[in-house]
Amino acid sequence: MPDGAAAPAPVTGPPVTDSPPTGPPTDAPTTDAPTTEPDGARFRSVLGRFATGVVAITAIEPGTGRPAGLVANSFTSVSLDPPLVAFCIAHTSRTWPLLRDAGRLCVNILSEPQLEVSERLAVRGDDKFAGIAWTRTPGGAPLVEGALAWIDCSVEREHPAGDHAIVVARVHDLGARGDGDPLIFYRGGYGGIA
Repeated sequence: MPDGAAAPAPVTGPPVTDSPPTGPPTDAPTTDAPTTEPDGARFRSVLGRFATGVVAITAIEPGTGRPAGLVANSFTSVSLDPPLVAFCIAHTSRTWPLLRDAGRLCVNILSEPQLEVSERLAVRGDDKFAGIAWTRTPGGAPLVEGALAWIDCSVEREHPAGDHAIVVARVHDLGARGDGDPLIFYRGGYGGIA
């Protein structure tokens, strides 16, 4: 086209589009909504297929100066700035109020050989730390010997969620202590990385 010549007018009209699908994909689940929620056994069975690590959440009990702790497998990082982690605790826990009131907590990431530590801290009782070796974090919370890593933290917020509380904790310090394998909880039992 020579300089100064008029360009041809663009062709106008509706845009060309693909036809929308006319039905659900053949591999889609049924669209019939369940009329009831799944029962607890089915819920545990399905969600138990998600492997998790195991943590021991520990603190020094106010008033007595004794170590207190519980285990959880619902633990995750939340934020880098500010550094936050979260874990879930059953409303029925007798230990959680002691830990919450302590101020400083330690989340101990348990190693595969620490099955006995997990089992001891999972039961109800007065002296769950009998036979468990520990030192203190810089913040003063119990750091379980043999843990792969530790996170010194304090409760930032607690949110009710069904029969549990979602606890968001501010991280003050942390460290890794070994290169072993973590203790894994899967399908209702403990194990390690194969």
